[in-house]
Amino acid sequence: MSIGKNKAGNTTLRLTAWATSAALGWSVLLAVPMSANAQSLRPEQTLDDPLATPGATTDPDATPAATDAQQATPAANQTSTSDTDAQPNMRLRLGGVDPTTTGSTLDDDMRRVNLPQTTVDGLRTRQHPDREDAQGIPLGTFTLRPSVNQSINIERDRTGSVEDNRSFLQTDFRSTLTSDWDRHALTITGEGVWQRNISGTGEEKPTINLNADLRLDLPANTTAHVLAGYQFYREDTSDPNAIAGASKQSAVNQFTTGLSLERDFGVLRGSTAVALTRTVYSDAVLSDGTQVTLSDRDQTAGTWRGRIGYELSPAIIPFVEVDLGRAVYDETRDSNGYARSNQSYGGKGGIELDLGEKLKGEIGLGYQHTEFDDARLGSIDSPTIDGNLAWSPQRGTDVSIGLSTTVQPSTTPGLSGYSAYQLTSTISHQLRDDLTAKFTGGTIWRDYPSNSSASDETEYDAALGLIWGVNRYVDLTGNVGYQLTTRKTGDDTRQLQAGVGLTVKR
Repeated sequence: MSIGKNKAGNTTLRLTAWATSAALGWSVLLAVPMSANAQSLRPEQTLDDPLATPGATTDPDATPAATDAQQATPAANQTSTSDTDAQPNMRLRLGGVDPTTTGSTLDDDMRRVNLPQTTVDGLRTRQHPDREDAQGIPLGTFTLRPSVNQSINIERDRTGSVEDNRSFLQTDFRSTLTSDWDRHALTITGEGVWQRNISGTGEEKPTINLNADLRLDLPANTTAHVLAGYQFYREDTSDPNAIAGASKQSAVNQFTTGLSLERDFGVLRGSTAVALTRTVYSDAVLSDGTQVTLSDRDQTAGTWRGRIGYELSPAIIPFVEVDLGRAVYDETRDSNGYARSNQSYGGKGGIELDLGEKLKGEIGLGYQHTEFDDARLGSIDSPTIDGNLAWSPQRGTDVSIGLSTTVQPSTTPGLSGYSAYQLTSTISHQLRDDLTAKFTGGTIWRDYPSNSSASDETEYDAALGLIWGVNRYVDLTGNVGYQLTTRKTGDDTRQLQAGVGLTVKR
């Protein structure tokens, strides 16, 4: 019996030792990878698993009960911590990679400091982005956005009892070249209109307008702009300086260049600018073929402007501005014997407003004095109002308003010139995703000095256009416009124009 009992006891001891060794072996196998990489979790493990705790250890000489006791009782020199006090981002530490110490697992958006702007409701953006932003031809570090519009038009022009009707083809060229640099920026814009009459006797009116703006980002919050431009147009028959009865008015060529500097001095903002303009007039052609030389109107004009503003807030900046100007004619005296070179002085005060994309602009009120070298020509003194406003009352609707005051010299003997007050406005509304309506309107008031022989006149303009986007590269256009020029003395002028066209753009 004793022998049987001893054998049974030995067998029981051997089974117990074997089970204990197996349990300890599995514990060691499970503990080794955790000690080699304490921050790694297998997918089936959770933070509630004792083996998942980075600080847990396994003693191969201890029994399972002793191991549980060691895990349940912290060491004397350790403080007890809850699950919430465990090392951060524990569940993210898979495969031995800690994203808090390395960026190798982060995507491009997570690396960015400024994340992409999301929509308010969290929905995906429209699949048809703005066409103007989407088009363009990459040219190195530049992007070219060209467009060509071909249209057929009719025009009815009536002054008193004289009426000119015509039908004509018109080609509009527009292009913008913009840079994509880390610093500085260069923008070149070009516009051109070519007309060819297919019937009638009206005058063709080609135009060209080129402008370049190089912005230089200088140190100490200073920005410089280097400007250059060229403009070609033919004088309108409604212009006071146009040759009466001419079959072809003078072609005007203008060359401009300028430089401006802007700098912030804390709450003060200062700017200064100089500009130089060269104007050349070609001969006008009378109805009998006689050419009238207008070289006595060729001139070179220079202006200087200085402004300082005080920042009440980033959105409101009051300012004061002064300007000086000088115009020198190539010929000391014109064909009528008058010396029309002149100098001007002016100043104004106003306010700049910037409320973001919804509303921004400025307006200023001032006074300008212009006097001529010839004592027989009276000086021109006029109050001035200048400004611009861009307003977007709702998405898809844009409103722009412009105000300007200029002094225009005259070619009439004994008359110095006049002040021109101009108001322009444009309202663009997106009726549908592919249909946009645009309304433009404006007026010009030509104010002559009270002691002059000429009378004031006012010009009104209004036009309505529709643009249907067939696709990203083709638009159908239609427009109708009306112009009225009223004079206190003399016949009024009325002009009606309408046309349809096709625009191809890239």
